[in-house]
Amino acid sequence: MPVITSPQEFNTDDLYVDLRPVLGTALHLKCEGFNFAGSVKLKAAAAMVKAAERSGALREGSVLVESSSGNLGVALAMIAADRGYRFRCVTDARCNLGTRRLMEAMGAEVHTVNRPDEEGGYLGARLRHVRELCASDSRYVWLNQYTNPYNALAHQHTTAPAIARQFPALDVLFVGAGTTGTLMGCARWFRQWTRPVTVVAVDAAGSVTFGGPPRTRMIPGLGAGVRPPQLDHSLVDDVVIVPEPETVRTCHRLAAAGFLFGGSTGTVVAGARRWLAAHRSGTPVTAVAISPDLGERYLDTLYQESWVRNVYGDAVYETGPEGGDGTAQDGCPAAEPCAPVAGTAAR
Repeated sequence: MPVITSPQEFNTDDLYVDLRPVLGTALHLKCEGFNFAGSVKLKAAAAMVKAAERSGALREGSVLVESSSGNLGVALAMIAADRGYRFRCVTDARCNLGTRRLMEAMGAEVHTVNRPDEEGGYLGARLRHVRELCASDSRYVWLNQYTNPYNALAHQHTTAPAIARQFPALDVLFVGAGTTGTLMGCARWFRQWTRPVTVVAVDAAGSVTFGGPPRTRMIPGLGAGVRPPQLDHSLVDDVVIVPEPETVRTCHRLAAAGFLFGGSTGTVVAGARRWLAAHRSGTPVTAVAISPDLGERYLDTLYQESWVRNVYGDAVYETGPEGGDGTAQDGCPAAEPCAPVAGTAAR
């Protein structure tokens, strides 16, 4: 049993769930939520803070500030508490109440943006507020997860090689797209690996990351109202866009089997099932999807029946024409089709 003195020293990086008995899909889920921050964002947060300290940008008296829909905010709140920094998280109305309370419990100041920007949505409004804070006081240090190279490097150095060690015959990797740090870090590492791996990005409907029209999104985590500066389309082989009701149904199906995962995980798993049904049906495949977090922070939203019905209507709970393999009865992928990225093709 490890003995630690700092919360970020603990992170389980080798736990996978075989989803075939639950979903009937040949898919392994890499669980990234078993650390004191509760999500994959601990890796990026720790790497960005360490780099800022090393460069001298972050020092005694500094005030960390970051825009976050939740998970990175919790990770930075934890690290700031451990390192003795003040931390101000700028989030928006979609952030789960439990997540805000977690940050505040560790001493963070949470500012909630209640009105979206006309062009950039909630993310644009959050970024504008962060820039205003930094302009008002030189003590504020913005790590900027959206452009910080250590966001992706953290996963290039840890997440991707950990998957390769566990699955040396990996064929397909599914990664959710938010800031695209996890996606880009893993994609760069596997592009240099000894065997070809198809990297599939999974995004939420309503996100503009891969060129789709902006629409209201209610589940925090994946997706963006502003195209992520770190995204390199040439490293992504395919894209799956998942509507939020499908995310909800997938999360509930996993929970019914005892696996309580977060909304981002539900989106990634739903996208992976549809892609595999469309491209590898009946073919032996070694596939891994990355699960960013667990489900406790979503108990008041996607696991709360009244919230779900209020947001998506009664139809979200109805059994549709989807089969057990993630395809519709006519054999086509359920909901929105996979969307190939311009200029790329599955390897």
